[in-house]
Amino acid sequence: MKIKVGFGFDVHQLKDAHPFIIGGVDLGHHKGAFGHSDADVLLHAICDALLGAANLGDIGFHFKNTDPQWKGVSSILLLQETVKLITEKGWEIGNIDAMLCLEAPKINPHIPQMKANIASAIAISEEDISIKATTNETMGFIGREEGVVAYAVCLIQKN
Repeated sequence: MKIKVGFGFDVHQLKDAHPFIIGGVDLGHHKGAFGHSDADVLLHAICDALLGAANLGDIGFHFKNTDPQWKGVSSILLLQETVKLITEKGWEIGNIDAMLCLEAPKINPHIPQMKANIASAIAISEEDISIKATTNETMGFIGREEGVVAYAVCLIQKN
């Protein structure tokens, strides 16, 4: 069996009166992430981790922010397309571990639904998905609620 690991990172600016979608969940917050798609920072970091592990480039290579096809699209679709790309190369997902960094809102109440959304979208067990959250202790652009960051690592395997 061959295994590889991948690392992903994403950051999005927060703006007033924008939807705040993380892990396919609308957080209903007064600020939200701004971007070409739905700006789901968690799913973008996971896509980058998976693509990197399979040596397939990054999310911007496959889903350009200048392509109108991806304008406003749900990042669940980007994740599904990413998994198609890695499975075409013979890879399957072992596990995903992700970390969100933002001041507000609190993420823990939403983690079960995020895990369920991801597991359903890419046909893996919720037991193989870990999502954690932390703040930036009010420091920097995250602490001022100007942005949100996500990190993800994954393991992929091939028989």
